[in-house]
Formats: sequence, C-alpha cells, structure tokens
Amino acid sequence: MAKSINDISWEAEEYIVREHNAWWYIGLFLVCAGLSALAIFLGWWTFLALVILSGIAILISALRPPRKIHYALTSDGLTEGNNLHPFTNYRAFGILKEGTHFSAVLIPKKRFSLNTKVYFPGNSGEQIVDALGARLPMEEVKLDFLDKIVNFLRI
Repeated sequence: MAKSINDISWEAEEYIVREHNAWWYIGLFLVCAGLSALAIFLGWWTFLALVILSGIAILISALRPPRKIHYALTSDGLTEGNNLHPFTNYRAFGILKEGTHFSAVLIPKKRFSLNTKVYFPGNSGEQIVDALGARLPMEEVKLDFLDKIVNFLRI
C-alpha cells in the first residue's frame, strides 16, 4: 500500500519568462520575412501561410504574460488548476533545474505520452520532492531536444 501524503499546494507561473530585447524581435521579423520571400519566390503558398501564422503565434506567446496556476499534491495525484493528473498514469518523476527555476517532471507510463512539467518555488522543493517520492520512484531527467531548442530561441 502506498504511503499517505499530506496535501501540499502552491502557486507558480505556467512557464519561465524569458527576456526579449529589440534584437530578438528584429531577428524574428527577419527570419519570417526571409522565409516568406523564399516561399513567394518558389510559389509555396501553404508554406507562406505556415510561416506567417507561426511568426504571429511566436510573437503572441512572447508578449503574453504567464498565468499563475494553483497546484496541489494529494493522495490521488497532482492537481493543476482544475485538472487532476492521477499518479497511476505515471511511472516516475524527476526534478529539473533551469537557471534559478525548479520543476517536477512526471514521466508517463504510456510510451508516446508527454511528460507533465510543473514549476515550483525553491523553498517548497524538499516538501514537494518528498511527497512525490512517497508515490513515485525518482529518476534523473534531462531537457529533451525540443526544450533545448525552446531555451536557445528564448521562446
């Protein structure tokens, strides 16, 4: 029988805010303009639409401030806002440190399911790790290829 854990709750931003200077926005514009010019020259209209929509989506996500989300660890699982992530769906967890930010990564049992990443304040880290460790084994986790690209591009 699994150990009982006390309910733990905290609030954290949904993602890490990365600073963007004027050169970042100029670079985004130049890349989108260059790819758009190439698409027009080659007559790739679908690619042109994809470039424009992607540029707009990246710009909106860069300008939108992150939401504060309420998280809770209960004996049933991790609650993220109104969504429950049952522990039975996960085989392990790991802790990532990205600069000064900490996150718990829940690793799913299903092969092609996505990890669930939850940021938490450093002063609550020990309590959160102990609570997760009472329900799931801990594994070493690293940033995957997509996370490394996102960090490099500061998205």
